[in-house]
Amino acid sequence: PTIIGDHVFIGSNTALVAPVTIGEHAVIGAGSTITKNVPSNALAVARGKQTNYDHYVRIGKKTEQDT
Repeated sequence: PTIIGDHVFIGSNTALVAPVTIGEHAVIGAGSTITKNVPSNALAVARGKQTNYDHYVRIGKKTEQDT
């Protein structure tokens, strides 16, 4: 089970991947994916690194070469 302690702040768009325990007075950063327990009085921020793909073209979108 997932256990959330008292006086915890969980930012918007956060995913808690059960089972995890969030300790009292902990703060979870918005957009985080929490996969491990968070101790009391801790700040947890878990976001993946941004990856950019150069020269990406959506399927079905015409490129300059197609015209």
